[in-house]
Order: sequence, then C-alpha cells, then structure tokens
Amino acid sequence: MLKGKNAIITGGVRGIGRAIAEEFCKNGANVLLCYRSKTDAAEKAREELSAYGTKVVLIMGDVSDSRFAEAAVKLAKESFGNVDILINNAGITNDKLIMRMTEDDFKNVIDVNLNGAFYFIKEASQVMGKQRYGRIINMSSIAGRRGNPGQINYCASKAGVIGMTLSAAKELGRRGITVNAIAPGFICTDMTDVLTEDQKAAALATVSLGRAGRPQDVADAALFLASDAASYITGQVICVDGGMSI
Repeated sequence: MLKGKNAIITGGVRGIGRAIAEEFCKNGANVLLCYRSKTDAAEKAREELSAYGTKVVLIMGDVSDSRFAEAAVKLAKESFGNVDILINNAGITNDKLIMRMTEDDFKNVIDVNLNGAFYFIKEASQVMGKQRYGRIINMSSIAGRRGNPGQINYCASKAGVIGMTLSAAKELGRRGITVNAIAPGFICTDMTDVLTEDQKAAALATVSLGRAGRPQDVADAALFLASDAASYITGQVICVDGGMSI
C-alpha cells in the first residue's frame, strides 16, 4: 500500500509509533524514526524494521525544539529524496490536579504534544506542497474530545491537535495534502502501564468492546489514512477507542 513512500514518524521507537513504523515498513515505506532518548531501543528498532527491506533512518532530538523538526525533514529529504507522510505521534503526560499543577507542568506538555506537532507540520508541508502530495496524520486522544480530571495539560494539548488538524486540512488541501487525526482510547502502552488496576478497570468499563486496544489497532488506522485508499479523506478525527467515546 505504501511502496516507495517516505515517512517521518515522531516518537517512532516505542508503543504506537513503533507499531506504525512496522506496519509502514511491511507495506513498503521508508521511515525516519524520531526519538528523544533510549538509543539502544532505537538501534534495535532500526535493526528489526530494516529486515522488511526498506530504509530505516534514526534521528534523536526533542520535538519541542523547532530546529529538530527542521533537521528531521532535511535528513528525510537527504535519505529518501522526498517526504510523503508525516506521523505526529510523540507525546508526554504529566498528570496532576489543577491546584497542584505548576506552570512548567502545563507548558512542557503543551510544548511537546501541540507545539511539536506544529513545528513538524510547518516543515513537512513545505516539502509536500512542492510535490503537490502529502499525508499528515496527527495523534490526538479521546481525552482531547471529552476531558479527564487531572489531565488539563494533556487534554488541552490533544484538543489543540484536533483544532490544528482541521485548520491545516483547509489550508493545505489545494496543495494535494490531506491532514487527519487519530484519537486513540484506552491503548496498552507505556502510558497506561503506570495506571493502577482500579484505574484500568474503570477505563475498561467505558469501552463498548470490553477490551483494551493494542498499538496495532492504531497502526491499522494510520496505514489506511496514509494510503491512496484515503485520498479523499481530510480534516477528520478517527476515534480508535472500541466505542469508548459513544
């Protein structure tokens, strides 16, 4: 489905990002994986993904730094020739009640989850616009649609990602670029592993399908949105949540 396409994936070494990277490589795409730490894990991911026969390139940095987005897009062009797909997946949490949340607690989450996505959209869209082709997929969250107590920073960032997706879709559509968002629900990742059993049970009680999602569930949606099968879909928020939001 993606043979010959070239993708940038932020937060591409673990969890959902890693699952997306593998699905893309399986389907013929070259990938640039952006990561912030854990070089050993990144090198392992590159080795495993390269087995699918496509190019896998690593770049380490912080998505909240606009210079990193510029460097990543430049490296992707040098490595692959162009940039066809951008997956804005990098994200962090720092959960606290409002009265206990510091300015830095709020700002740091916004800087990574929202500002980081903007920086990469800005850089990648310039390349895609010249090509008259591109697929941008932003990772939001069900939390950005309905809110969660103790997550005002995270929910604000993910709601902002939705607004940014809609605006970018309107602005970039005439240049052949689609822009969509995926809003995962309760997915088994490092982020959910820190929850208590009671918290996990409470979350699962709201899922119509009665089970937690897997990173692969999100990767399947990303593969579809990145493919030509979704060429007439833009400005949409796809909930991959097992019915959690209904």
